[in-house]
Amino acid sequence: MKIADSAAVVTGAASGLGAATAKRLAGVGATVYGLDLQQSIERAGDNVPDGVILLATDVTSGDEVQSAIEKIVESVVPLRIVVNCAGVGWANRILSKKGPHDLQLFRTVITVNLLGTFNVMRLAADAISKTNTVDESGQRGVVINTASVAAFEGQVGQIAYSASKGGVHGMTVPAARDLAQFGIRVNTIAPGIVDTPMLAGVTDEYRQGLEAGVPFPSRLAQPAEYAKLAQMIIEHDYLNGETIRMDGALRMAPR
Repeated sequence: MKIADSAAVVTGAASGLGAATAKRLAGVGATVYGLDLQQSIERAGDNVPDGVILLATDVTSGDEVQSAIEKIVESVVPLRIVVNCAGVGWANRILSKKGPHDLQLFRTVITVNLLGTFNVMRLAADAISKTNTVDESGQRGVVINTASVAAFEGQVGQIAYSASKGGVHGMTVPAARDLAQFGIRVNTIAPGIVDTPMLAGVTDEYRQGLEAGVPFPSRLAQPAEYAKLAQMIIEHDYLNGETIRMDGALRMAPR
């Protein structure tokens, strides 16, 4: 599918995977609307690429996402692309010296990572379904969600994160089937360890340990590599209902 002259929604666009994806899609001609929390947008400051419009939006709120989608639809550029990158990664064990896993923490991770992804997908898909088709197959758009290798090999302390990302992976095929009649493809990227702001505070020794665990290339992935894969998925019209690992052949150890 052609990216130029299309509108794209990218969640979590103020930093990390979302920021890299927003920048890349804008660079190839899309009008990009980045959805993120107000505090994240404020931290981004003036570091917003040309062609990217940041909208303060809580992805877990039906009303806020619907309002953002309506603003996008009011523009003259048809919405055809959605990339869900917003997420959190807090860790806790089911049982620890502090007692059982905090229930609210588990609920928050599931709400942001899984429900937030579903919320944006459902409302954006509704808008995309009302656009004209772009090819003889009847294609209208594409949704890319973000899981994680933790969906398959969750480590100690990742029970909430793994459950949420496993849910994102699990939505891929039924979502692709649900939206097929509207000409909307759905795929998921499952990154390994990516060098995002979430790793900004780790020591060099810890970083080197992470890199050593990746078979090849033995380094952390870069957000730009995620963005490049997202572009490929958008442009590959026969790729649908697939979860693609981007992890350098990493298989996560228990800890």
